[in-house]
Amino acid sequence: MANLLHDREQAFEAAFAHQEAMRFRNTARRNRMLAAWAAQLLGREDLEVYESEVIAADFTRLGDEDVLRKLMRDFAEAGIAMEEEVLRIKMLAFANAARQQAEWV
Repeated sequence: MANLLHDREQAFEAAFAHQEAMRFRNTARRNRMLAAWAAQLLGREDLEVYESEVIAADFTRLGDEDVLRKLMRDFAEAGIAMEEEVLRIKMLAFANAARQQAEWV
């Protein structure tokens, strides 16, 4: 019986680890798509650098607010009017696209 419980516990831990890894990859994929969209609007030609900046911003705090703040600041510094709600909608759309892409992999 103890062996069965141990096996079950390990299976749950493995499933949790897999879900967390998928969430991390989907968030990174979303951030790359978001960075590509923003870079085009900002006129940035250094896409790989900008993607790295956006992905790095996501490690500042838990949640999406750090990425949102970074992008809002970048748009403001470039003199581009961007509403926070529009950016949140884009983030959601890219998150959905990232999940759909992951389903095909």
